Amino acid sequence: MLGDRMLPTNRFSTRPLYLQLRDALAERISHGEWKPGTAIPNESDLAREFGVSSGTMRKALDMMEGEHLLTRRQGRGTFVNDQSSDEMAMRFNNVRAKDGQRVSGRVRTVELTEGKANDRERDRLGLQVNDAVYRLRRVRLQGDRPFMTEETSYPTSLFPGLNDTKNPSHRITVLAQQYRLLLGKAEERISIGKANQTVATELGVPLDTPIIVLDRVVHDLDGRPVEWRTGYCNFTDQYYLADIG
Repeated sequence: MLGDRMLPTNRFSTRPLYLQLRDALAERISHGEWKPGTAIPNESDLAREFGVSSGTMRKALDMMEGEHLLTRRQGRGTFVNDQSSDEMAMRFNNVRAKDGQRVSGRVRTVELTEGKANDRERDRLGLQVNDAVYRLRRVRLQGDRPFMTEETSYPTSLFPGLNDTKNPSHRITVLAQQYRLLLGKAEERISIGKANQTVATELGVPLDTPIIVLDRVVHDLDGRPVEWRTGYCNFTDQYYLADIG
């Protein structure tokens, strides 16, 4: 126990203290104790509450800012980010228009189904043989022209009742906030493929047209995969930006 708060790991934990602090503070966000857009207590007050040094608390808060959970505003304090905001959603969108602006486009949901995870879903989402997933098909349009069709899978255990939701959000940031999940890193694989009949129909291109395939897995802060999305893209006025810097 540190101060009057119990950290979410036992006293024999070998994890660095700042990581234990980050977990404890992140729980306040996921459990709704700290609401999106609100200011959190200052660094010194938090350090006293947990009985740690200001330097250790600062390291935990720095990490949370790097994970897009918090934002420091000079002279105003530290605020909880609204994970459902456009700004947070854009970090998972690397499709750009000719002018360099990010393109999200209008989204049309094709279907939402539930079923037993197949081999690829189990591999990409770290699921077991009898685990189930929700599958969501969507088409993204810029104006009236479709430029991407998506197949997305979510573990049913993390999003209970999603299939009962009317028009579920196409943004993983919105869904995560609704289900009290804090998002961490994403990994994306880019390859070239050919449009099968379904993709060709949805994109309005001939069968076997060369397309860009975006295979992305989004994880939560604990590293659990929460979404696997495969996007099939027919870019003409768009491009994909990989920010390596």
